[in-house]
Amino acid sequence: MLSLRELRRAARIIQERFSGATLRRVVQPGELDLVLVFEKPTGKSHVLISSRPEYARICLTSAAEPTNSPGSFFEYTRAHLPGASLSGIEISKENRQIGLRLKKGSESFSLILSILGARSNLYLLDAEGKILHSMRPLDETRHELKIGEPWTDPRGFAPTEGIDRWEDLSDEEHLDAIGEFYNREERRNKAELLARRIEQALKKERAFLDRKAINLQEDLGQARQAERHRHLGELLKNVLHTIRPGDEMTRVTDYQTGEVFEIPLDPRLSPVDNLESYFVRYQKESRGVKMIEQQLAELESSRAEIDSMMRQLEGAFHGEEFEIQKLENLALQPKILRLIQRQPRKRKSGPSPVKPAQKKEIPARLLPKRYRTQDGLEIWVGRSDEGNDYLTTRLARGNDLFFHLEGYPGSHVVLRTEGRPDPPPRSLLDACELAVHFSKMKSAGSAEVHMAHIKDVKKPKGAKPGLVYVRSGKTVHLRRDPKRLQNILASRLDS
Repeated sequence: MLSLRELRRAARIIQERFSGATLRRVVQPGELDLVLVFEKPTGKSHVLISSRPEYARICLTSAAEPTNSPGSFFEYTRAHLPGASLSGIEISKENRQIGLRLKKGSESFSLILSILGARSNLYLLDAEGKILHSMRPLDETRHELKIGEPWTDPRGFAPTEGIDRWEDLSDEEHLDAIGEFYNREERRNKAELLARRIEQALKKERAFLDRKAINLQEDLGQARQAERHRHLGELLKNVLHTIRPGDEMTRVTDYQTGEVFEIPLDPRLSPVDNLESYFVRYQKESRGVKMIEQQLAELESSRAEIDSMMRQLEGAFHGEEFEIQKLENLALQPKILRLIQRQPRKRKSGPSPVKPAQKKEIPARLLPKRYRTQDGLEIWVGRSDEGNDYLTTRLARGNDLFFHLEGYPGSHVVLRTEGRPDPPPRSLLDACELAVHFSKMKSAGSAEVHMAHIKDVKKPKGAKPGLVYVRSGKTVHLRRDPKRLQNILASRLDS
């Protein structure tokens, strides 16, 4: 914004050059800018008055294009000022404030530019000095003023007179030099803001892709356990003749390594069907590996595209300035345009309206069964596929623990840890018992129960109700204890 010394010199030059000139048009090229088109026998001149806090000034400008959304201040001045003549200039002795006196027939107006930093504004006064309108709301600049009431100068004064940055230029060049300087500053600021928006959008997308890559790598590690199921199936094939209907487990020795494996069996299935189930799981998880590898390849291509765009952004920077045309072309690329549009808009300061809270009634079928362990923690069990989803994705918290049997359908079971990093072992075993009891393996004498934090349990987009994907965790080998199951079932909190 202009210093007091620069403003005084500009006022003197305008007085000398445009006194008696007729105001032909009023144009609004920007939200806080006004251009007055004065005409003298020697030709037309465009005087720009800006109340932008960081660029407040009065200077000459070239012919201006009107904005697509003019404000009410512009509409008022356009309706009342054209045809008026510039009768004089007033400059404050203590403040950075300049007033243009305009006379139209029997009417007189004053157009006052008040440069007060963040409270800069442009005001229109009538012949009696009453405020007719202001470019910015009065509450934003000088809340003590009111429309229709007399104008008063701002309290205080400019701390210093400041310097004249164009002191070496002649009066003929002074107003043009101000215009050129601030036009350049505004272009630079516009370029920097646009570059920052593009950079933030690209960095946010790159960070999202990096997180997604980490998750997919974890998923790939889980999916590659398919080889274990194939190996167990091969071992099971060698002892299939020894398995009797109703067996819940068999022991097999891997003669290549000497390792002994305990292979869980479904007692309701025949030996051949148990064997088939291991190879079915192997095939299913193998397909998952291929799908995740394809997703990783696509994600790597997207990351390379973002990196290329970052290099284009760097290429738009030369010396100390950005090339605005290159930036605008970059911002119009469909990918970047979508990313920028996703960025949240800055909200205006001020209290948000308080909406009355509305308590929604949750259907009983979605509420879990609740049990209390001897350690005082609660275990929640889903009632249905929809109830499983509601429990896992809505009710449970990130550090709660999720329990399920790999490869067997059943209710979702969640141990509410209450934020404890190390829940008591008894509570963990109680949750494992309920996970087996509310599954299709409820009759098994032992089971492999997978345990993971809720934050590592994700529901794939479009997946059927009850289906979730677990990224990490560990497996608990549970030897069933009828008394433990009886005790935890007896601790139910709801009916």
